[in-house]
Amino acid sequence: MLKRFFGRSPATPSRTFITVVSGLPRSGTSMMMKMLDAGGIPPIIDNIRTADEDNPKGYYEFERVKALDKGDTAWVADAVGKSVKVISALLRHLPGGFEYRVVFMRRRLEESIESQKKMLVRRGEDPDKISDAEVLSLLQKHLDMVDNWLGRQPNIRCLDVQYHEMIANPIDGVARLNAFLGGDLNVQAMAQVVDENLYRNRAT
Repeated sequence: MLKRFFGRSPATPSRTFITVVSGLPRSGTSMMMKMLDAGGIPPIIDNIRTADEDNPKGYYEFERVKALDKGDTAWVADAVGKSVKVISALLRHLPGGFEYRVVFMRRRLEESIESQKKMLVRRGEDPDKISDAEVLSLLQKHLDMVDNWLGRQPNIRCLDVQYHEMIANPIDGVARLNAFLGGDLNVQAMAQVVDENLYRNRAT
């Protein structure tokens, strides 16, 4: 059974775990990384991928994460006490021997698909190679597999964060995050990061 977090945990001034922000592309992971940075958890980033029209406040990415499936894990030890963005497809390549707390961003799949299509158009790529229905089915199967895998990892705890709920009520959302990650974050600074104007692809 997936170890979801619902209650409160004692404060941990010195984090011995790695905070992983994950989810599908276009699900609010960059916003969450920025929130955690404002709250007091330093990010592992390299600024290779810079801000653009699709993510005007930056991507908060670390390029070496993309090589996790190729065995590039030497950097992971330096992420203890910090945050790093790892897309859902690469979570299973995180090395053992560390404690991870995964903040998993959930967004309505229709919204993620629409956002991704608009990004592809801006890049001059074809957004309609496969139908939305096929994409939705594939994404749901992928999420089911990821949830199953997460539930079998004794060194991972997971907190689901609904993107639309965080936008609508950041105060409550940040309170849950703070509890999950030790209780010592700057919750006011985190809540101020949430920008409803960036919620541009809403399900109707």
